[in-house]
Amino acid sequence: MKKELNIEEWNRAGHFNFFSQFDEPFFGVTVRVNCAKAYEYAKNTGNSFFLIYLHRTLKAANKIQPFKYRIEEGKVFQYDDVHASPTIARTDGTFGFSYMPYQESFYDFKELATTEIDKVAHSKGLELPQCGSNVIHCSSMPWLDFTSVSHARHFKFEDSCPKISFGKMTGEGEDRSMPISIHVHHALMDGYEIGLFVEEFQKLMNLEGEF
Repeated sequence: MKKELNIEEWNRAGHFNFFSQFDEPFFGVTVRVNCAKAYEYAKNTGNSFFLIYLHRTLKAANKIQPFKYRIEEGKVFQYDDVHASPTIARTDGTFGFSYMPYQESFYDFKELATTEIDKVAHSKGLELPQCGSNVIHCSSMPWLDFTSVSHARHFKFEDSCPKISFGKMTGEGEDRSMPISIHVHHALMDGYEIGLFVEEFQKLMNLEGEF
């Protein structure tokens, strides 16, 4: 479900009107997140570290309201929930797109996500998943300890979905960390909201909150 925002009464109306006119309205930052506790939990319980941090990403995004805003035909809508559309690696070196609906419980999310991963991993080509705009585009590059990321974009295609990329985990013990790149539409949010997301995501990666 979604509801339309009254742009004229929105405190970011001026920002929306300004950045909506840009050819490239997305901006991004890269931060390092400590993942020691989440990684240890995954290892000790036999769970996928990828699915743990993907679920924590969705949990954080669904707490930060602007991450649920989307621009559709010039209007701004707020969705009740946002879901994941991550890339899934295949054994032949290619990848496929997927759709994983958000579930409050990690184990409910894991069940649906595992089925989707298996389906995409055994598919061919590059088909877009059947989903709406209330998704976050996610990608993992566990081979790269990157310091920045840019994205291929089709400027004629209306797009306001946040894009989050995860890099290589480095360090040992309590110092394990990984880079995360976060790109968002500047007409919908600013660096402040990204900061709120990162703060919430780090809390969740520290295993604060229920699985």
